[in-house]
Amino acid sequence: MTVADNVFRTVSGIKLKDAENRRMYYGELLNTDNGLIDLCLCTVSRGPNSYTGEDTVEFHCHGSPVVLSEVMRALYMQGARQAEAGEFTKRAFLNGRMDLTQAEAVIDLIESETPAAAKNAAGQLRGAISIKMNKVYDILLEVMAHFHAVIDYPDEDIDDFTMPRYLAVLSDAGNELRRMLETYERSRILRDGAPAAIIGRTNTGKSSLLNALLGYDRAIVTDTSGTTRDTIEEKLLIGNVLLRLIDTAGFRKTDETIEKLGVERTLAALGTAKLVILVLDGSEPLRDDDFDALRSIPSGIPKIAVVNKSDLPPALESNRLDMLNIKYCRVSALSGEGLHELDAEIRKLFPEFDTSPCGELITNARQAEAISGAADSLDLAKTALMSGVTPDAVLTDIEAALALIGEVTGKRMREDIISRIFERFCVGK
Repeated sequence: MTVADNVFRTVSGIKLKDAENRRMYYGELLNTDNGLIDLCLCTVSRGPNSYTGEDTVEFHCHGSPVVLSEVMRALYMQGARQAEAGEFTKRAFLNGRMDLTQAEAVIDLIESETPAAAKNAAGQLRGAISIKMNKVYDILLEVMAHFHAVIDYPDEDIDDFTMPRYLAVLSDAGNELRRMLETYERSRILRDGAPAAIIGRTNTGKSSLLNALLGYDRAIVTDTSGTTRDTIEEKLLIGNVLLRLIDTAGFRKTDETIEKLGVERTLAALGTAKLVILVLDGSEPLRDDDFDALRSIPSGIPKIAVVNKSDLPPALESNRLDMLNIKYCRVSALSGEGLHELDAEIRKLFPEFDTSPCGELITNARQAEAISGAADSLDLAKTALMSGVTPDAVLTDIEAALALIGEVTGKRMREDIISRIFERFCVGK
């Protein structure tokens, strides 16, 4: 607070150390020579109810980089230092203002690229994951306490926990963890986008379709077959689904080394795709290369055929398309005709994204790994219980589950985990 008082003078004459909590004050920001840097607003937030749980001061300056640089220089001269990456949120966590899932939700909210991802992060910041994890944690803690009480005080009048009841409690806790874990794959698509490979033989208009969907010329388009030699990737939001559109080299038999490498990269893109868009030339009959492209699509991956060039006289009839046994729609990448229909068909392939999540999705590998380990530990505890082993063996597995759940929320901290989490943050926040 002293540092702030040394660089800021309120017009009312009140010192910031005496300022009211969360009230804005108008005043002058000064350099070390008492020269005016800016006229701005200042807010004091007092702990423990501030963001970090500590007393903090915020200056609301004009947006000039020169002004901000001078303000920072003045603060440094008074002994302040620049915050480390994620330091404010890290302090909030260490001071008990939020748990670890909420802290991670802050960076997810900052980095979100879609409204759905932002909504899920906001739900986690409110505590959606914490509530579920703490419920499981408390149930297991109760089992541990009862188990210990029965073992340590056999002469006391303590209700026995029968095996069926123990198994039911452990099964319910494990099932809840598994349900949470099942959301991880959906959250990865929500956060990072679903890889969508645009494939087809050469010169069907794959790059033109990419440009049309994006609304600008991202890929080079020419009449020469085989123009696209490498994969090009861009993101596009369709409904609540973030697609990572991958324009690929065309399928055709060739002896050219570079073009062969392009086809190999196309096949590699298919290996990771969550959606495949097969582009066909509606102005020409089907060719062997079209069928080769179709056969290259791994089974089980959602796919749709786009019959391009609807602005030209049609040569690809519906009965021939029906032979492909794949949903299709006709578009013109040149005029934009049919793109709305394609948008609607793609949305149908991802029905799980029709509603936005409210924080229930597990969003990162660290959380998923810990939850998976906790569920596995509970499976081991159930197996041990049914095998008739000594109670301490069962307790060991339950303790392992508790420790892993504690790592998710931060009840049990490891310094390497904490450091790894906050390294993702930008400076300060």
